[in-house]
Amino acid sequence: MAEKLPAEFAAYSPKLLQALHILTRDGRLNQDSRRKLKQVRHLLQFIEPLLRQELARHADVSLVDHGAGKSYLGFLLYDSFFRLHAPAGQVVGIERRADLVEKSRELAAQFGFGGMGFVQAEVADVTQAAQSGSVDALPARIDIVTALHACDSATDDAIDFALAHSARHMVLVPCCQAEVAAALRKHKAQLKNHPLSAFWQHPIHTREFGSHSTNVMRTLRLQALGYQVTVTELVGWEHSMKNELIIASLPAQPDRAGQRRAAEQLQTMLDGLGLPELQSRFAVLPSP
Repeated sequence: MAEKLPAEFAAYSPKLLQALHILTRDGRLNQDSRRKLKQVRHLLQFIEPLLRQELARHADVSLVDHGAGKSYLGFLLYDSFFRLHAPAGQVVGIERRADLVEKSRELAAQFGFGGMGFVQAEVADVTQAAQSGSVDALPARIDIVTALHACDSATDDAIDFALAHSARHMVLVPCCQAEVAAALRKHKAQLKNHPLSAFWQHPIHTREFGSHSTNVMRTLRLQALGYQVTVTELVGWEHSMKNELIIASLPAQPDRAGQRRAAEQLQTMLDGLGLPELQSRFAVLPSP
């Protein structure tokens, strides 16, 4: 049953919420939209302090959102923060589906959100496209990279993009990661005497173990590359089962010993779990 827009969402334009089909024409919110809006709102609460931190450094703060979909995150962030506090800033959505990109462009024009841009591309292809000059909507400097429910290795592609552009912050909510689980199943026979082999005896355990292992290795990789990392829940599990939030930020002073330790732990995991095909994705060289 639809309900009126709760007071906690009053910071967002009802007309924009209607245009995004989050609100109905009579200004009501169904349960599915409420869950969706609650997730985005919680994510904004983590992103906005990072934006304010970067805004203190320069007025043209920038954020790139990977796998933007209908760009709920970008539009609500622009409406509630950029429009009011960072008019010189930019929000860019990366999305592979041409119809969603075109609709987002039309919506940004309709609401006068001149600092929003949209790029049609696969997440993995954006960096190469930018280097070749075929993408012109990317800011010269990228402060924050986000990826909300980017499926499987798309989260790693977003991390690679952030690293390639020296982003100071990453805000990631991984989703449906199957790559490590598939590798564990592939090498199941060779790993039958592994102390943790019970984790890949049953498919559901393999899937969950692979998912957690993926995020642990992502965290270690980011730490090895000099980022401080926080891992927490985005919202309550009743709202989403894909709920792990990874926030990575470059500190004022690097922790070289911590970087080396993280790189060693990461390599130990890759070797110990028998994941040779994932070395290039996750492995990093220890810092000098």
